[in-house]
Amino acid sequence: MSAAPEPGSAPGAAQAQRWQRAFGTVGRGVADLDTPALVIDLDAMERNLARMAGFAASRGLRLRPHAKTHKSAELARLQMAAGAVGVCVQKTDEALALARAGVRDVYISNEVIAPAKLQRLAQAVRDLPTRFAIAVDSPTGVEHLADALAEAGVRRTGAIDVFVEIDVGHGRCGVAPGTDALALARRVSTHDTLRFAGLQAYHGSAQHQRSVGERSASLMHASQSVRDTLGLLRAHGLDVPLVTGAGTGTFALETASGLWGELQAGSYLFMDADYAANQAHPDAPAFEHALFVKAQVMSRSAHHAVCDAGHKSHAIDSGLPTVAWPPGLVFANGGDEHGILSAASAGGPLPALGDTVWLVPGHCDPTVNLHDFYVGVRGGLQHGRVERLIAVDARGSLG
Repeated sequence: MSAAPEPGSAPGAAQAQRWQRAFGTVGRGVADLDTPALVIDLDAMERNLARMAGFAASRGLRLRPHAKTHKSAELARLQMAAGAVGVCVQKTDEALALARAGVRDVYISNEVIAPAKLQRLAQAVRDLPTRFAIAVDSPTGVEHLADALAEAGVRRTGAIDVFVEIDVGHGRCGVAPGTDALALARRVSTHDTLRFAGLQAYHGSAQHQRSVGERSASLMHASQSVRDTLGLLRAHGLDVPLVTGAGTGTFALETASGLWGELQAGSYLFMDADYAANQAHPDAPAFEHALFVKAQVMSRSAHHAVCDAGHKSHAIDSGLPTVAWPPGLVFANGGDEHGILSAASAGGPLPALGDTVWLVPGHCDPTVNLHDFYVGVRGGLQHGRVERLIAVDARGSLG
């Protein structure tokens, strides 16, 4: 038999205490923030938001940013206020978390076949004012979705938009372009509650190819797959309302093809270290780093310094963080709780005990999933002030 929890140890109590401590810094300088802290430079983020929205609008494209990047209803609403038609997510529970927090257009750009997950989605389609969409790449996914809607009592025509995902080169999800996609689109169209909304065409691995030439070659293949599939579906009398896809690394290339009508870039909002390592496309806007982990030097030797931000504060799947400030430092893996800082050049200066270090995460999406909230800072990292806290509403929404 389990022992009774100690007072204050109920689920959520620790998170509430962290919120309370951080909330006490609102209106104060960034120096007062406890560490490690996940910080948004609000000025830089808003410039990124405006640049991407302007890019899409100037080319007559729909923008549907990927909210798996930020997992925040507040940031999703900011993106939609700037012109986005809605947001994407990858998980059912991400979609539901954002919808329940007031986001009114959410596309699950991923396959869901588990009946329990689809039941949750179907109930949300029935009960919430949000417009939902989902991707499929199998007859099983189509039938399970239609069954879940029927079991939830959803009868209205076109209750949910369905995109057929085609594999355009990533080798992950998606049916083969061409006849397989045609067969699946026809299957979707046999169900009144499902609306065939078009094709999902996302080349994930191309996002992180470093040179513009490499990314261009990958997108030439992807574009041909889309072009051929569009031609086949239309030749067989199927209307294809939209091709959706693209990411922060390639959206300028999808745009140039003239085939994609909707862009799903997400990381542009924060611009992590991995995306910043890409050679910039000449037609793409310039994005700034806007997401940081504030850390503090906690130990010091003659040859290195140690900060209090290890794996538990940032993800390393796409590489280690870079050091935004102070300049001239290199971050090395110190384990769960520590980061090792050394001078980039021999004899270079090291920070002192207690000094602040600002890190740029290697990969923003899983880094965000480690934190309950962002600290929004206005006026820059060195002299700015804490303006507000922003909830990571879909943190841990893995189902």
